[in-house]
Amino acid sequence: MRVWHGLDQVSPDLGPTVVTIGNFDGVHRGHQEVLAHAKARATELGGLPVVALTFDPHPMRVLRPDHAPLMLSEPEQRAGLLGQHGADAVLILPFTKEVSGWPPEEFIERVLVNALHAKAVVVGENFRFGHKAAGHVDTLVQAGAQYGFQVEGLSLAGDQQPWSSTYVRQQLADGAVEAAAEALGRPFRVTGVVVEGDKRGRELGYPTANIPADPGAAVPQDGVYAGWLTVLTPAPGAPAYPDPLPAAISVGSNPTFDGVDRRVESYVLDRDDLELYGATVAIDFVARLRGTQIRFDSIDELLVQMKADVDGARGLLTRN
Repeated sequence: MRVWHGLDQVSPDLGPTVVTIGNFDGVHRGHQEVLAHAKARATELGGLPVVALTFDPHPMRVLRPDHAPLMLSEPEQRAGLLGQHGADAVLILPFTKEVSGWPPEEFIERVLVNALHAKAVVVGENFRFGHKAAGHVDTLVQAGAQYGFQVEGLSLAGDQQPWSSTYVRQQLADGAVEAAAEALGRPFRVTGVVVEGDKRGRELGYPTANIPADPGAAVPQDGVYAGWLTVLTPAPGAPAYPDPLPAAISVGSNPTFDGVDRRVESYVLDRDDLELYGATVAIDFVARLRGTQIRFDSIDELLVQMKADVDGARGLLTRN
């Protein structure tokens, strides 16, 4: 799969395509449905490539930074997920003040017609684009009649409500990682580089891999979770760990020790031999074991609860 960071990187020999457009944050099941329709339309048109067009940063970070949403996926992770669900190429368009000022007609001509040679455009039915979000599906339909591309606007409805990135963020904010996974079609994932922490977990017999919580990214509500740790890139000189590792995961600031910085701490069950400092890891959240972090009055109380959390994670992950 090809990934282009800007219009200047699009292959000059690119032929006709089917284009799907959106922020695609999290690539949830609604997005996956759009991609499936785009792939089907591409097949109907003779096997054309599907290009997924997304934006970085999120437009709200440019237009209304105080109201910008917490992101569910980084651009490269998003591109990988788009590829998994049918995109043959991903165009990550840098969203700038200049781009935000393009009228819908200019966006269509510069991006869809001149750069991507669209023969079909597949979007969600509420898709908006162009200066002041003046463009919508009907705008695309009118342009399609002029430039010769088909347009399909799709509902992103789930069984009970429309799938949306906003819905996923709310579930994570509530700690409902199972509901978030249902909307995403997979467990919610946080990635990062493991940093050295206070090493209290190691002193207590539960060494943890610590990832600082990105203030601009969505992270589940403070609490303790069961999930999986996967080493994406080993630390320099460290062994590779190819398989996902079962873990008890703590999200929060560690109030028992007067912690301030929010982080994601993962204890890989029954392992104290892992070399993870400096490794890039992914944390997949499967289920919540308990809610907001508790300040314990003694280390003994903390140890009792940590053992219960580990036992709970082991039992849950064994069933899954």
